[in-house]
Amino acid sequence: MKKQKIKPQILVFLVIVSVSLMINNNLIASDTSAQQKQQAKSVIQIWLWGGPSQNDTFDPKPDAGYDYCGPLSKSIPTNVPGIEINDSLQMLAKQADKFSIIRSMTHGIGAHETAAYYMQTGHKPGVGLVYPSLGAIVCLFRGYGKGYTGKIPPYIVLTTSQGRFSEEGFLGPGYKPFVTGGDPNQKVFAVEGIISRDVSDQMQVKRRELLKKIDTLGKSMPGCPDFELFNECEKEAYDLILGEPRKVFDLSQEPDTIRDRYGRNWFGQTCLVARRLVEIGVPYITINYPGWDTHKQHFQTMQRKLAEFDQGFSALLEDLSSRGLLDTTIIWCCGEFGRTPKIEWDPPWNGGRGHWGNCFSSVVAGGGFKGGCVVGKSDSKAEYVVERPVYPEDLLRSMLILLGINPDEQMPNDKGLDIKVMPYPDNYSGNGELKEIMEK
Repeated sequence: MKKQKIKPQILVFLVIVSVSLMINNNLIASDTSAQQKQQAKSVIQIWLWGGPSQNDTFDPKPDAGYDYCGPLSKSIPTNVPGIEINDSLQMLAKQADKFSIIRSMTHGIGAHETAAYYMQTGHKPGVGLVYPSLGAIVCLFRGYGKGYTGKIPPYIVLTTSQGRFSEEGFLGPGYKPFVTGGDPNQKVFAVEGIISRDVSDQMQVKRRELLKKIDTLGKSMPGCPDFELFNECEKEAYDLILGEPRKVFDLSQEPDTIRDRYGRNWFGQTCLVARRLVEIGVPYITINYPGWDTHKQHFQTMQRKLAEFDQGFSALLEDLSSRGLLDTTIIWCCGEFGRTPKIEWDPPWNGGRGHWGNCFSSVVAGGGFKGGCVVGKSDSKAEYVVERPVYPEDLLRSMLILLGINPDEQMPNDKGLDIKVMPYPDNYSGNGELKEIMEK
């Protein structure tokens, strides 16, 4: 069998984190969120990369006709009287008391990169500064040196990078997420830099011993702070590779009944990994779920994806709730935008939906968000917002507040920039944070 090299990502990651923290700990003299009431400890971001259809999920319009509904033309009641969602989400309908639906998300952007940047940073692009994503901000205020002591990096992306934008922004590479790679639905979840199918623990130990033998430079400079830092990071890396922390990624420790409940597919098993990461206190986890950019043959794709999404997401809600973790875990689920309410039947689309940033849906649950509520309203075809427009900064500021991070405080950084964590822009004309669904 061909032997696979262990990628040095985790070692490099830890070196960068350590250096960045040395800089930023000097800048954060006190907890800027001291005046905030922290209700949430962790965030699970379910990122539907490509943009899901609002009509086919959480804002169905069964009376709009076939050109807007296609074969997904039915809505069903949920376990909350008065709230209906698309008939394709049967399992989530039974969990509606645990989540709230925002049906009036809007930003008007129709390009993937710029819309994704705005949704995840709360800042419009084109201002000459790359802002950090919500995950990087949480990593800054709730990561190493700010109460988190775990061995697993505090900002995790399962399982592929989120696309072509810099999640860490001006905070620097120490706040970039650790991207796991691999597939948790395989027999071995081969997390890059931590777990390999082809390299046993015994081989790892021998490789480490060999590394020590040939490291003559480090031995020639005893007491050097740079080498001491490097050696500490190396120890942390091998604690991940060979120690207990890596077991969080080992789904063989879960009963088959639990794994089956989530669904034996990539998305379901990734949701289960996210729950396990929350259990050990990881502050921010992103599930990057691709495949929602359905310009062509939309309904053929949705037949498969909506079933996986329904099962995995509903199992995650139920599992977190039964374990007493939902109260302290925010789940937010959306993509960079929605999809065109009117279906494009003509070739080459053959029943597709395009990009739509004027009106789309997002779902939030747990961590101080009330369940069983609907925020905002779209028109009869889910094309435009008619009540309570919600902008990306409204949603992100609300989550920061529930995490005990004041969005109006100064943002610590190593570049001397005079900026707030997430202020409202001068020309803001919305309704502000989602106070109607935030528990007091």
